[in-house]
Amino acid sequence: MTKLSVNINKIATLRNARGGNVPDVLKAAVDCERFGAQGITVHPRPDERHIRYQDVRDLRPLVKTEFNIEGYPSDKFIQLVLEVIPEQVTLVPDPPDAITSNAGWDTVKNRDFLREVISEFKKAGIRTSIFVDTEFKNVAGAADTGTDRVELYTEPYAANFHKNKEAAVKPFVEAGKIAVEHGLGLNAGHDLDLDNLNYFYKNVKKLDEVSIGHALISDALYLGLENTIQMYLHQLK
Repeated sequence: MTKLSVNINKIATLRNARGGNVPDVLKAAVDCERFGAQGITVHPRPDERHIRYQDVRDLRPLVKTEFNIEGYPSDKFIQLVLEVIPEQVTLVPDPPDAITSNAGWDTVKNRDFLREVISEFKKAGIRTSIFVDTEFKNVAGAADTGTDRVELYTEPYAANFHKNKEAAVKPFVEAGKIAVEHGLGLNAGHDLDLDNLNYFYKNVKKLDEVSIGHALISDALYLGLENTIQMYLHQLK
């Protein structure tokens, strides 16, 4: 079974646009779980332009499924994760000013750095995942960092899906096989939506989890949050 983790960053973006607490990020997370989501993902950034560090602390006792914290492993981020102790931490190579995650780790070049950070999280009992592209050396190299899983960066798949879906998914099929052969769990995320998710799910085998935020929250504006989550879950069947 492939789990659906809902990234609630965009709900925080809307809240922050006006100040106050509307929409309520904490209630949204609880509702996502109530409507069937099997995880909640947040990605706090240094400028706290959407999810704030305090949101992460406040969410910890409320999330009853799987809490996944994404981010670049700065000292401040590492301290937050070790304070909160989520079920999973996903490491991304984003610079502080990145609008969104737009690349995977060079796991060969950054092996020692990642190994050190991952070791800290594993000592605390936190499952680790690292963001990677489909290049063989980066997927295989992830195993040398000590990570439990990789998360495939799926923007290239989404960008090319309507041009040639077979060609678009092929690198991800191969990357998934490499990950599994190296003993890694397999997550995926970025620009997956109601159009392209099911095809990805059917072709990329042994997929543990997908993390979806922007498209899902945007769909919910038209379709309602409960209905939208059910529609995404249906794509994973």
